[in-house]
Amino acid sequence: MKLQSLEDTKNISIQISKIIKPGDIIFLYGDIGAGKTTFVRFLINNLEVKKGLDTSEVLSPTFNIAYDYNLGDLKVIHYDLYRLKNNNDISQLAIFDNVNEEIKIIEWPELIEEKPIDRIEMYFKYASSLDYRLIRIKGFGKWNNHKFHEI
Repeated sequence: MKLQSLEDTKNISIQISKIIKPGDIIFLYGDIGAGKTTFVRFLINNLEVKKGLDTSEVLSPTFNIAYDYNLGDLKVIHYDLYRLKNNNDISQLAIFDNVNEEIKIIEWPELIEEKPIDRIEMYFKYASSLDYRLIRIKGFGKWNNHKFHEI
């Protein structure tokens, strides 16, 4: 799919926000600046609006590694593993604890050795002309047969 504008990214985030719930995990792959954090910002803000909450300033957790967002009865944790060096660093974060209670969104999941079965993977990529981005969405486990290409 093409992301030719921020509006395209926002629209995909709206569609994803309609289907995710506590226990869901989203892995985000892509180069720096490819749109991962922008997608997360729109997704969290969409969930906040659905719950009648004020929208948060969603920042990249590159230096903090994780930010929590409490949306009433829903908690979203946004991780950025870019600065971590190995799987041991990741295991100390206990990312997959309380997995049924929270939505987990993880940027730079490449170092995770044991990936959860049920997950959504989103791949953000610059087009060769650099004037738009491409996104590919793939589901695993319970998401395996979901038709993400129709989003």
